[in-house]
Amino acid sequence: MTSNDTALIASLLQQALAHHQQGQLGAAQAFYRQVLALQPQQFDALHLLGVIARQQGDADLAIDLITQAIRLDGQQAKAHCNLGVALMDQGRAAEALASYDRALALQPDYAMAWSNRGNALHRLGQQQAALDSYQQALRYQPRYAEAHSNRAVVLQELGRYLDALGAAEAALDLNDRHADAWLARGHALHCLRWLPEAVESFDRALHLRPDWAEAYAAQGAALHRLGELAPALDSYERALSLQPRQPQWHTARGNTLRAMQRHAEAAQAYRKALECGEQAETAAYALASVGAGEAPASLPAEYVRNLFDQYANHFDEHLLKVLDYQTPAHLARLLLQHPPSTPAPRDILDLGCGTGLCAPALRPLARKLCGVDLSPQMLEKAAQRQLYDELHCADLLAYLADQSDAWDLVVAADVFVYIGDLSAVFHAIARALRSGGQFCFTVEAAGSGDYTLQASNRYAHSRAYLLQLASASGLQLLACEALTAREENGTPIQALALLLRKA
Repeated sequence: MTSNDTALIASLLQQALAHHQQGQLGAAQAFYRQVLALQPQQFDALHLLGVIARQQGDADLAIDLITQAIRLDGQQAKAHCNLGVALMDQGRAAEALASYDRALALQPDYAMAWSNRGNALHRLGQQQAALDSYQQALRYQPRYAEAHSNRAVVLQELGRYLDALGAAEAALDLNDRHADAWLARGHALHCLRWLPEAVESFDRALHLRPDWAEAYAAQGAALHRLGELAPALDSYERALSLQPRQPQWHTARGNTLRAMQRHAEAAQAYRKALECGEQAETAAYALASVGAGEAPASLPAEYVRNLFDQYANHFDEHLLKVLDYQTPAHLARLLLQHPPSTPAPRDILDLGCGTGLCAPALRPLARKLCGVDLSPQMLEKAAQRQLYDELHCADLLAYLADQSDAWDLVVAADVFVYIGDLSAVFHAIARALRSGGQFCFTVEAAGSGDYTLQASNRYAHSRAYLLQLASASGLQLLACEALTAREENGTPIQALALLLRKA
């Protein structure tokens, strides 16, 4: 290659870079290709053509071109980092992580590679490692808004909502036009129940990115929780106009229509959700809740788990201060009024223990107190009470499967509202109880039939059905009392508290 060719290539690269930096991708491509016509193995032209291919949405071509460049010179950290980004576009997170690690081996203070590495770890489900990677990015570049925003997303998933809010606001302090940070801030505010502020945050995200389906759906959820049903419905419909095949948004739209008492339209939305891939059991109970199908035997475990994981941080305050929740006090009084024949300290199982609201009443009665719940985040709150000897994250029937003559008392406070058919539950509890053992629980009260799925997505059970199950399971009735379990939208919710004994 002559000195003239070398000078021409340098000039073409300079022009290509200038166009590339100005966002003129077509012109930049033309100059990079001219470089490759003169020197087919030119690293910068191959690498940066790959970057443009990725910017234009062609991840396959990006990976091919950047890989060719790396074969020519594997010591360029930026190329490994850009290859990782293209691999992430294809969902190849493990390979992307390896590329970011190669970049960091070459340049340990490369903040962007640390942040992108966090994204790969996040995609792989390694949240704590992702947080550590974002922290490294911020160590080398403290004013890195993207890393703060990415960190907010992971903190949100871990249920650390105040920390997530702080990370999102740190990003916005650096760049108040960072749409992802406004969305992350909105999610954190929503989970903290600062709902008007969440809606405002989603509005800011949508102002910056008007055709953002995820932000419309998030706004719809916050508006629904605020009771602003018509705006919520509009937000969901905007989200679905942009991404019409999202089953969870069709389900959420149906829930909003159901809350508006537009049950026929809600049923149509649930059927559309099923058509788009919603789980059959989720769609079945949703349809049943608006009278468009037979009530399933129980709510899907994944639905219940997700509901209470999201609810964990404000569960106690919401129940006790907003809903005037009285169930633990009623059960404690029932147990004191009907002591066991042998009142020595008992082995007690708290089924669906949640955050442990019943534990203060049960602990003085217990030799051993064990809690079981589907929600890991609820169990974290229960553990903080330091009243349980054991806590298990499990479905209650799965947990009871290997329990036989193990417990003196089983308590289930406000648990069976998520299970319709209780026959298997009663038999499992009867098997788990020792002779003379007690079973104390509450249900929402149904006037007739065995059980019904209400519009609240909670089951109600009749007294006759419960007594029939008790008899069939070898359990004797000690007490059955009507009570007001809590208030919902200002309306008292009627319930039953029962105490049974194994013969």
